[in-house]
Amino acid sequence: MAALLPPPHRIYLLRHAEAAWAEPGQRDFDRPLSQKGFGDAEIVADRAADKGYRPDILISSTALRCRDTAEAVHRAMGETLDMRFVDTLYNASVDTYLEIIDAQDVTSVMLVGHNPTMEQALSALIGQKAMAASVPKGFPTAGLAVIDYIATTAAWRLADFVID
Repeated sequence: MAALLPPPHRIYLLRHAEAAWAEPGQRDFDRPLSQKGFGDAEIVADRAADKGYRPDILISSTALRCRDTAEAVHRAMGETLDMRFVDTLYNASVDTYLEIIDAQDVTSVMLVGHNPTMEQALSALIGQKAMAASVPKGFPTAGLAVIDYIATTAAWRLADFVID
C-alpha cells in the first residue's frame, strides 16, 4: 500500500479490551469482553474523553469484543459519535485497516480492532523503531494509540498512548 496521507489528520487505533475465553462450541467471533475487559474499556474510553479525544467517526470490527469496546467509547464520548461496524475488520490484513482509514473523508477516525493487525498498523504509520520504543511490550488490550499527521515532516507521529 502507498503511504497514507491526510485526511484524516488524526488516527485513533483502539485494540479491543480483554476478551473472555470461549465457551464450549462458541465461535471466536462471539467472545464478549471479560469482566476485567469491560472495566478496562470503560477506563480507557473515559480517559480518552477526558483528554478531549473524539473522532469524527468510529469504525469497529463486528466481533462482539470489539462492539463491546466501541460501546464503551460511545458512552464516554456521547450519543452523537458516528459509529459504524464493518465485518472486514475481523481477521483483516494491515492493508485492509489502512485502506479503511484512507477511505474516510474526515479529520479524525478511530478503528476498534484486533491484534496483531493493530500493532502492524501502528508500525506501518509511525515506523517499526518508533513503535517498538513507544510500545515495547506490544499493543496491549484496551490500548489506544493516538497518531497525528505532522505536515512539516510529512510523517505520522504517535502523540499519545492511553491505557487503563
